[in-house]
Amino acid sequence: MFFAVILCKLIRAVGRLLGRGSSLPGQIVLKLFPGVLAKLRLPDTVIAVSGSNGKTSTVEMIAHILTENGKTVIWNREGSNQTEGVATTLLCSSTLSGRVKGDVVLLESDERYARLTFRHFTPTHFVITNLYRDQMTRNGHNEWIYDILADAVKDGSCLILNADDPLVAGFARGHDNTVWYAMDRTPYSTDTLQGRYHDGAFCPVCKHPLTYDYVNYASAGRFHCDHCGHASGEPRFRVTEVDLEHDRIVFDGSWPAALSFNGLYNVYNMLAAYSAACLAGIEPSRAADALSGFVMKNGRVNSFTVNGLPAMLLISKHENSVSYNSSIDYIVRSGEPCDVLVMVNAISRKYYTGETSWLYDIDFERLAAPNVGRVVLCGKYCRDLELRFLLAGLQEKISVIEDPDAAVAAFSKGGRRLFFVTCFADKARLGQAIRSVTGEDKI
Repeated sequence: MFFAVILCKLIRAVGRLLGRGSSLPGQIVLKLFPGVLAKLRLPDTVIAVSGSNGKTSTVEMIAHILTENGKTVIWNREGSNQTEGVATTLLCSSTLSGRVKGDVVLLESDERYARLTFRHFTPTHFVITNLYRDQMTRNGHNEWIYDILADAVKDGSCLILNADDPLVAGFARGHDNTVWYAMDRTPYSTDTLQGRYHDGAFCPVCKHPLTYDYVNYASAGRFHCDHCGHASGEPRFRVTEVDLEHDRIVFDGSWPAALSFNGLYNVYNMLAAYSAACLAGIEPSRAADALSGFVMKNGRVNSFTVNGLPAMLLISKHENSVSYNSSIDYIVRSGEPCDVLVMVNAISRKYYTGETSWLYDIDFERLAAPNVGRVVLCGKYCRDLELRFLLAGLQEKISVIEDPDAAVAAFSKGGRRLFFVTCFADKARLGQAIRSVTGEDKI
């Protein structure tokens, strides 16, 4: 243990000087000392967060609530969520004898790697946010990911589950220690599933049609199966009011919180964070107060100006239509006259793929909204985007400019608010294009 901790901290220090990632120290240490994670002495509270969307945001909000309430939190703030990144986080926060120095360990865990990480130790609380179509070339179907993630669920964990997700609800079968969170019907709910595909149309247990009392977004809502009885769990924690026009929500009918970013998917992330924090011992009122207006630091939403025009970067997730639809919903719901730039230059940061079928799962048709003026398409895959937008009937709105520098220069001359929509892999290239136009580092 002594040598494992020393080595991890040393490699991490060198890596920071060289600008290397936070997974390498853990990778090297696990090669040399493969059983070291099982020998660490962890705090009494270990919270894990996994799922398709919202992991990073939810973890950041939980960390904020706990820290604001006097807890020392050890968490993988750099987002390294596979086993090697978790090892780096824990070993670099340990004493030389292997005691992790903190009140709470909080870990974002990749849904495919959670079963590998948690074979070494068991979280006391396990939050599962949702399971949606995500990175098809890597993850296949979300029901396949369910089977993989199920291997990470242990009897010693308190499951904190999204009761509004039909697939996530399956993790409660045979697991007595389950706590549910859910969103009540709101003015933004619908009676039926919306969007281009309906993954929630059929029961994941028996494959018969599901019945929804209401749908909040995507396939998230109050549901039940008349054939086998699979249904939403009874929530202990709820969002009882949502007012997106005034950026306000209410937890459990009593505790209001201001929204820093307007969107129903963000409300679900806040609710997951609120639920986990309350179960970790924070008073509900104090958890809501800490969340109120909290601005996330993970860079997925960034406001700035370009040539004097208000602009916003919305980081979506390539190969994930729900993420893109959330960005589109924000743009349309804002109602402000605006122009939109969509950039697809690299589909993945880790895997080579030119597979773009996921573009056809995104509700780009909604950009026909009257508040949206021009839509500029750019990047290496701009022609794939063009075809998708032509099939969406938006040929009158689109301009196609492959070079990001030229696209941003042309885009910023319309006199309206600007929305930049891209992904993690393209953020640096888009930032470079904005710098070439403004001379400033905006992103």
